[in-house]
Amino acid sequence: MTISVPRFTEALIAPGPTPEYPGRMRRFGQLVGTWAAKGSRLDEASGEWRERDFIWIVDFVLDGRAVQDIEVVASDTHPSGFETVAMAVRVYDPHAGAWRVSYFAPKIGEYCHLVATPHRNGLRQDGTGTDGRPIRWNFVSITDDSYSWEGWVSDDEGVTWLLVEHNEATRIR
Repeated sequence: MTISVPRFTEALIAPGPTPEYPGRMRRFGQLVGTWAAKGSRLDEASGEWRERDFIWIVDFVLDGRAVQDIEVVASDTHPSGFETVAMAVRVYDPHAGAWRVSYFAPKIGEYCHLVATPHRNGLRQDGTGTDGRPIRWNFVSITDDSYSWEGWVSDDEGVTWLLVEHNEATRIR
């Protein structure tokens, strides 16, 4: 008996959102595509902002029940010319009415888990950073062709927030 075995990407990537809750899947599904992003990240020790450029690729996964993204940067050391430096998986939890988010950036030692809900005209993701501090990641100003994203951290359990990262992106496909 011969068993047909799909390639990893064929088994992981879905052609679209699950029909079970299409409206909920649209929240992060609207970001499916490829984006050219310019970011700035605060070095909290020095107070200096550092600029960076990256490509953000987003697709439906897990039979359309989740959205996965990867952050890709140019690399002189990789034969492909790029390096994947971070990824996130956002799974809609219909029992909680929210999205479960897991983010991994092993090169910088960041492993975060958040819960996402709609907020104003965007999406708010609240969780805990690797260092134990509360974090808040907001997608704001989302359009068909662009978005802004802000990363915040709190040193006082959410009473006040410090902006530590800001990204602007334009859809390239």
